[in-house]
Amino acid sequence: MNKDTLIKQLMIDEGYVESIYNCSANKATFGIGHMVTKADPEYGKPIGTYVSRQRCEDAFEDDLVNVLKDCYALFPEFDSYSDEEQEIIANMAFNLGRNRLGKFKRFIAAVKDRDLREAANQMIDSSWYRQLPNRAGRLVKRMKKQAAAMV
Repeated sequence: MNKDTLIKQLMIDEGYVESIYNCSANKATFGIGHMVTKADPEYGKPIGTYVSRQRCEDAFEDDLVNVLKDCYALFPEFDSYSDEEQEIIANMAFNLGRNRLGKFKRFIAAVKDRDLREAANQMIDSSWYRQLPNRAGRLVKRMKKQAAAMV
């Protein structure tokens, strides 16, 4: 997977903010979609609190490491997938988190079975798709393109 490409995609999908703000799920967030947790020094600080560029980058790097761990946990054959598939899955994992992505049982099964057309259908058949139609729609389109390339 091209990590730089993934980072660019996540910056587009998540945005970049050097202060604490409430994301669409009403959770304190900063940087490139980093949700504030109790372990963060920003925990409990008010919305609008400045967060340095370095802190935003460090949090993002940690988030990427965790996202890739999640991808390997859910998809043990992750390395065997194309760069495009890895980027799609990692983008979903970044957005949803391991627990929520792990509930996409039919999507996971379709990817593992290498039925990417069905994987795209399962992405569409989700509340995630309805809640984030632009982001999800772009990822579905990419997955469908991968499915067509496999034929």
